[in-house]
Amino acid sequence: MKQVISTDRAPAAIGPYSQAIEVNGMVYTSGIIPVVPATGEIPEGSVAQAKQALTNLAHLLEAAGTSMDKVIKTTVFIKEMNDFAAINEVYQTFFTADFPARSCVEVARLPKDVMLEIEAIAIK
Repeated sequence: MKQVISTDRAPAAIGPYSQAIEVNGMVYTSGIIPVVPATGEIPEGSVAQAKQALTNLAHLLEAAGTSMDKVIKTTVFIKEMNDFAAINEVYQTFFTADFPARSCVEVARLPKDVMLEIEAIAIK
């Protein structure tokens, strides 16, 4: 059975989609952008944006009853491949050993002109 997951500790959906969906013990998140949920602000720079997006992701997974250490796959969309190393530095602080599988793709533009967006699949 499908269950919609939402939390005010991650950015609200800005379109016709759910923040996350749980099906059969698997949690699928929508793309999470680096918006501060309480204020709507977007931090400056790729490092600060990576920290905010990953913090938002952690809060969403917590609302779903899972956590970052149960993530099995992420997809990271970045606006500038030159930020890859800096984003990786932040990324590895949110995940422990046994990192999830990951794709990272450079894109032309992201919602609200942020520098990155991340989505995840986690087990419960």
